[in-house]
Amino acid sequence: MAKLIPASERIIRAKKFIQEARELPIPAEGGRYNFSYVAGVRDLLRQARDMVKFISMTPSATADMKAEVKKVIEEIERANTEILG
Repeated sequence: MAKLIPASERIIRAKKFIQEARELPIPAEGGRYNFSYVAGVRDLLRQARDMVKFISMTPSATADMKAEVKKVIEEIERANTEILG
């Protein structure tokens, strides 16, 4: 059985995934349109989204935590448009 990860740790991990997506090196061949680069960025952003998407639905989530999750999701969307254009 999988170990439960606290919500605060999930938010931290999601932010790390976003940072990894931003730091992913752009390949020389194909640039930002390289299929494996796009797939890597989308995978990291998907993992970040998966980390936080259910936090706001839990009964133990505070208003501050829900606001933080909303900011993280907005950051994921912003990173997607900034990185992939």
